[in-house]
Amino acid sequence: MTPLQLFKLLADETRLLSVLLIAEQGELCVCELTCALNQVQPKISRHLAMLRKAQLLLDRRQGQWVYYRLNPLLPDWALSVINHTRQQNPAVLAPLQQKLCAMGERPTREASCCA
Repeated sequence: MTPLQLFKLLADETRLLSVLLIAEQGELCVCELTCALNQVQPKISRHLAMLRKAQLLLDRRQGQWVYYRLNPLLPDWALSVINHTRQQNPAVLAPLQQKLCAMGERPTREASCCA
């Protein structure tokens, strides 16, 4: 991945917030992102497909859920940019995390996120 590719991907607000939230949470499914970002499922899925195609995200299926996570094989500089942005912008992520914690019927593996 080149810097130009990464920054083009992250120039869209939905993709940027999805990546930052996934980086913060470790992994999330589409339903969690639709709730946190207050967006419709087709829009979230379309953006996740772009991020997956660019190999920024990886996915895994667990039962009916598909979880997305950062690709651990991203170049160090790319992971650093994402993590630095996440760490330096808690005010951006806080309301999104509150929505996640208030979400009903989250996948079981995340049931204790707010404990």
